[in-house]
Amino acid sequence: MSIGMLSTAELYSKFQECTGVSTDTRKITADCLFVALKGDNFDGNQFAEQALTSGARYALVDDPTVAGRNPRCLLVADGLLALQDLARHHRRTLAIPVVGLTGSNGKTTTKELIAAVLSKKYRTYATVGNLNNHIGVPLTVLAINEQYELAVVEMGANHQKEIELLCSIAQPTHGLITNVGKAHLEGFGGIEGVRKGKGELYDYLAQNARTVFINSRDTVLTAMYRERLKAIRSETTFAEAIFYPGELVELIQESPVVIYRDATGHEVSTHLPGRYNFENMMAAVAIGDYFGISPEEANHAVADYNPTNNRSQVIHKGSNTILLDAYNANPSSMAAAIRQFAATPAKRKVVILGDMYELGSESEAEHAALGKLVAEGKFDIVILAGKDMKFALGWLPKAYYIPDKFSLHNWLMDHPMTDTHILVKGSRGMGLESVLPFL
Repeated sequence: MSIGMLSTAELYSKFQECTGVSTDTRKITADCLFVALKGDNFDGNQFAEQALTSGARYALVDDPTVAGRNPRCLLVADGLLALQDLARHHRRTLAIPVVGLTGSNGKTTTKELIAAVLSKKYRTYATVGNLNNHIGVPLTVLAINEQYELAVVEMGANHQKEIELLCSIAQPTHGLITNVGKAHLEGFGGIEGVRKGKGELYDYLAQNARTVFINSRDTVLTAMYRERLKAIRSETTFAEAIFYPGELVELIQESPVVIYRDATGHEVSTHLPGRYNFENMMAAVAIGDYFGISPEEANHAVADYNPTNNRSQVIHKGSNTILLDAYNANPSSMAAAIRQFAATPAKRKVVILGDMYELGSESEAEHAALGKLVAEGKFDIVILAGKDMKFALGWLPKAYYIPDKFSLHNWLMDHPMTDTHILVKGSRGMGLESVLPFL
């Protein structure tokens, strides 16, 4: 029997019968739409029947053989492209502001802060976790329903043209780039490639007459904004540009946690450390101000935000204070964290640093540069973990170099610490949060 392929409109009609979307048979909910995706080592088509048995209403597949076995299998040419087209179609039905954000560092924290502020007045949907790629953004968009009044969509990228693709799906009405730094250098082809790739958000906002929020203290971002004004010689440029911080806030203290003073003189104490997180807070306050959130409500939202996702977490264990920032690391975020930690007043300071990933041919040079920066910090103990951290040793002859985590855990058990401030930071693949039980 020949099975016809569904158009996007036909697929959307089926989607409207469903309670949500899942790409994982372990997370099937009643009457959801299961989307079969393919990877290097798996083919979701093979799990379509299992998804239906587990309670999915329909299974979206791109294998005609699988589609022929069950009338609840919906056949398309390509599962991923169909998911993205479905999300675009759904986005066009949503008449709400969508704040899109990207950047080399601080995306998720900034997204959480913006959502916390906007939620003071609006029913706000925000990207869950870090569902911010070519699969995560469509899933995020499809989760926004008629109950929401605003959405905050995080967009991540590790190569050029990816933000362009994600903008075509999320179609942001407002946008923010947190910063441009040395992240994913391998995929982007160097720092200029990062700037061009992240700048695709500005391109979309300019070409579609949308609103952009810009940190006026960031010379790279303001230059990128001006470049677009010169390049787009038509009336359909940015609807408006909102420059912050202006006079909204003033940094009083950056460690161990940020304290800032607002325009009324009120001091706000937060749960996040570092000037880099102060920049993220300013973005949230500025966007809140734009959408009519009072300074008092915005301050409460920022002050109450307490991270629990291995990002900028301040953890007290016994007499030790641990700054756990183990979700990600690149040369820019690592440098900011180390400078911040070096400036933190403490009797005894230890750094535990793991490899920075996705640096390609720049990895040796960037890890060596990191070693020089760490040496300038004059920490009491430096512990380096991972294969590329050996390149930092040239500047750190007294550092402890431990290539694997098992040995790292044993070393920490054999050298218990007390009355110590400890910075733990490395790329996600290092999983350095595993050291917590031994600190």
